[in-house]
Amino acid sequence: MHAAVLGSPIEHSKSPLLHRAAYAALGLTGWTYERIECTAQELPHLVGGLGPDWIGLSVTMPDKVAALEFADERTDRAVLAGSANTLVRTTRGWRADCTDVDGVSGALVENGVLDLSGSAVTVVGAGGTSRPALIALAGLGAASVTVVARSVERARETLACAEAVGLVTEFLQMDDPSLADVAARSSVLVSTVPAAGAAPCASALGHAPIVLDAIYDPWPTPLADAVHARGGQVVSGLAMLLNQAYGQVEQFTGYPAPKEWMRAAIATR
Repeated sequence: MHAAVLGSPIEHSKSPLLHRAAYAALGLTGWTYERIECTAQELPHLVGGLGPDWIGLSVTMPDKVAALEFADERTDRAVLAGSANTLVRTTRGWRADCTDVDGVSGALVENGVLDLSGSAVTVVGAGGTSRPALIALAGLGAASVTVVARSVERARETLACAEAVGLVTEFLQMDDPSLADVAARSSVLVSTVPAAGAAPCASALGHAPIVLDAIYDPWPTPLADAVHARGGQVVSGLAMLLNQAYGQVEQFTGYPAPKEWMRAAIATR
């Protein structure tokens, strides 16, 4: 069987390390996992031309919306997130899922965030990762969220997702002078923007007690440095990458993910 990660650019992806380690641990000899450079426009033709020996695809930016639209079946959470990071071959074609939700929730849980019941949280950014983050935070019990982005126009779909999962929502621009206070009142802050995008407001965002920064390269980010400087807890995007990959491996292979092997594979690189 064959699998791969699709995206553009794709050469930086660490997904092959995780999946190849998993297949080896599971004794799936002959299984392969590659990187494939693919734009959103190219995805339908590329995936549509894959033979039956292609069992699954990981999908990264900028292809996640295209993957959702291409799929023959879609999980509820992928539809809610408006994007898919996972395509799985089925008897009916391709099923789209969003294990990014598991990536956020799993990363937080393994770092001690077990229950956010009734709490306020903050999500920075309004791109493709912001909505899975909201679904995960709501699943952990969060009651309200402040979405921080450059403009409310860019954040409309993210705010709509937050309301759909039952969160009381508030919008804040990234240069708002109250940003530090909002961050400090948040039980958890999840940043989904590139390192350079968060840098101008890193000092304010660093007031949050626990921050999940979805970035893992380059590391540490200015935001991570700001949180550490104030004594807060930082969860790296590598934890999110690992936890979203577990679900992909399980859907591709039908076996429980060999988590220790996957952690070891990424810890050595």
